[in-house]
Amino acid sequence: MSDVGGINRMKARLAAGETVTAFMVTMPSVAMAQVLAGSGVDCLILDMEHGPIDLATLHAMVAATRGSGATPIVRVPWTEPWLVKPVLDTGAMGINFPMISTAALARASAAAVRYPPEGVRGVAPSYAPVRWGLPMPEYLRQANREMVNVITIEDPEAVRNLDEILAVPGIDVVAIASFDLSMSLGVPGQLEHPALTALVREAEAKVLRSGIPLAGVALSPEAAQAKRAAGYRMLLVGFDVQMVDGAARGAVAAAVSG
Repeated sequence: MSDVGGINRMKARLAAGETVTAFMVTMPSVAMAQVLAGSGVDCLILDMEHGPIDLATLHAMVAATRGSGATPIVRVPWTEPWLVKPVLDTGAMGINFPMISTAALARASAAAVRYPPEGVRGVAPSYAPVRWGLPMPEYLRQANREMVNVITIEDPEAVRNLDEILAVPGIDVVAIASFDLSMSLGVPGQLEHPALTALVREAEAKVLRSGIPLAGVALSPEAAQAKRAAGYRMLLVGFDVQMVDGAARGAVAAAVSG
């Protein structure tokens, strides 16, 4: 792991051409965020789209990552500035936007995470400078540059429009959600279905041509190796619920076996 600069360590590593790791965190648990942030992972994606995390709990979870080196990114339910504004004020260092299927939505995502004149984010005293370890004036100077905008491609329309989406300034990472694409194609969970694999390959090729870092799920060493070989540079290596469930079941099974 190289020594890279920047307040947002994950963004700096991506800019240096390195591969980064992430956990998806759906549990509304400060303790879970603290433990996972201390694992050496590069990023926690705190999930307000599918997880029961409220804003007060999110604030504490973001604060729990301080000093760990893990970048706190929040997945919001939709691409709306009013959803993004209080999340960034907790000190989050980026937003993961779901269901980006048009260039207009991509432009809205880029604007929502940045202050004017580059975006539409509002300015107010907040907890963000405290989490970033900066005085407010310095935070305002650096926030636009250090923020990460992760957009997720989840349906065939998004793949059709992907070249136009990728041309929008202010997109930092593009995540290809294969499972959601399978749902959109009517082949839920059939990750080897020819229609899905063709669509994923098309999306991968477009993102790789753009030079924007590509993100995807890699839940095993073999999957991670395959993703890296395919050009992915942000790997989602675990979901908190699955990891806890698997470890708990494994511990019980080990105790009663034999």
